Amino acid sequence: MSEIQAPRDFGRVGEDGTVYVKVGDTERAVGQVPDATEEEALAFYTRRYENLAAEVQLLGSRIEQRAMSPEDARKSIDHLTTSVSEANAVGDLQALVTRLEALEAQLPAQIEERKQARAEQNAQTIQAKEAMVEEAEALAAGNDWRGGVDRFRELLEQWKQLPRVDRATDNELWRRFSTARTHYTRRRKAHFTELNQTRDRAKQLKQEIIAEAEPLADSTDWGPTSAAFRDLMNRWKAAGSAKRSEDDQLWARFRGIQDRFFNARTAAQNAVDGEQSENLEKKTALVDQVERDLDGVTDVERVKQVHRDFLARFSELGHVPRGAMRDLDARVRTISDKVAAMEAEEWRRTDPEARKRAEDTVALFESQVAKLERDLAEAQANQDERQVRDTSKSLETYKSWLDQARATLDDFLR
Repeated sequence: MSEIQAPRDFGRVGEDGTVYVKVGDTERAVGQVPDATEEEALAFYTRRYENLAAEVQLLGSRIEQRAMSPEDARKSIDHLTTSVSEANAVGDLQALVTRLEALEAQLPAQIEERKQARAEQNAQTIQAKEAMVEEAEALAAGNDWRGGVDRFRELLEQWKQLPRVDRATDNELWRRFSTARTHYTRRRKAHFTELNQTRDRAKQLKQEIIAEAEPLADSTDWGPTSAAFRDLMNRWKAAGSAKRSEDDQLWARFRGIQDRFFNARTAAQNAVDGEQSENLEKKTALVDQVERDLDGVTDVERVKQVHRDFLARFSELGHVPRGAMRDLDARVRTISDKVAAMEAEEWRRTDPEARKRAEDTVALFESQVAKLERDLAEAQANQDERQVRDTSKSLETYKSWLDQARATLDDFLR
């Protein structure tokens, strides 16, 4: 700067060593430097001016770069203006004052800019907080008991990072946010309290079911016990869930009891199935044999004797698998129909002993029907559903044969 380079333009040294500074059309004394030359005295006070000029320049840079608030800038300008006006320094002090005045003239615009920026920031902050409040209220009304806790924690941290807005608005938004969080916390606590009570009740119910199941594990009353286990399983499902670790342990106990019973039942049924399969093989061979024995035979007495022997041996064999009963019974019925047809033909030829043979056949079937009816009553008493079905099927077959035999006998009684 020229004024710094030519300090004599703004100052002088009097004969008595006093240093003066020129400010406009006036001058004033700024001090003395003992035992110093004129140049040294001016240099001393010029350096003071340079320091002030540096402060003004730094302040100007900060103000122009918006590095400080207009309020702080105004305070600094006032303070530095006073310092320049009263400075004991040599230099263009008026230029520094003018520069400070120019800086102060920039402040109204900066104040307005900051006001607008603050308004925009407030609007953004309010918008952000309103969005957070709406999300918090939605969480408070929902049932996300796991994720909701973490989300409320995140929202609270985000809230703390946001600046405050005007007190009324900020207080109202915080009141809504805080209320939502409190409401959620209370509902969540109530939910888990109720859930724990429900789980404790489920645990108690399942323990009671296990206690009822344990005496059934070794039962051999397959039908009723199977029904009882089905009922217990329905109750188990309806009981709900206990705590996961406890629920798994309870289920392992109940499942073990069920497995013990049903494995025993399966083993017993497999034994029955094996016996029935053997019976099927024997009955099938017997039917094959009687079909061969009757093939081409015209002697009715011989046919009837073979048929009676066949029925007696066939009846002595036990039950066969249910799936094979229909075909086997159909073959036996065909044999009986053939014998009945031959007997009817013989009756038409008035065989004197036909009536006696018809009575014997009726008596044989009546005896077998009576036996099957006793077996059926016993199976029903034991609630053996499978035995009831098999015996009922056999009884139906023998009753059909009995009806045919009685029809033949009735022909003799007309």
